[in-house]
Amino acid sequence: MFSVLSDLSWTGFALASVASIVLAGVWFGAVIAKPYLVALGRADGPAPEADLVRQAGPVLCLMPLVLTSTWLIEVLDVTTPGDAVAFGLLVGIGYLTAMTFQIALNPNFPRPLYYGLLNAPFFVLSSVVTAAIVTAMR
Repeated sequence: MFSVLSDLSWTGFALASVASIVLAGVWFGAVIAKPYLVALGRADGPAPEADLVRQAGPVLCLMPLVLTSTWLIEVLDVTTPGDAVAFGLLVGIGYLTAMTFQIALNPNFPRPLYYGLLNAPFFVLSSVVTAAIVTAMR
């Protein structure tokens, strides 16, 4: 099971990583930028300043997520587009959406359900896109 590292589609991993990073930029930077501030209770204040952690952190967090999906797709022998979408939905909803809401239940989030509803679609979409790209590149 762990011997598949040499069999992974590293090109698929790279392309899926770029796609997820671009999708995150569009999603969080344009699609939900203002509602996201509302969910964080910062609608009336200035947006947080961009710094290295806020810029590089999400990228560094997406990489192991994409790598894990790439590895699981190989181990589970996901080969068809339909199976890729099913895999992406399973991971996106079963793991990522559940974890997004779990994180949002932290008392520091003034609107946890709203936060989860804003974030979860990105993770589901990113998971499906990752699975589709990696599967296509196998």
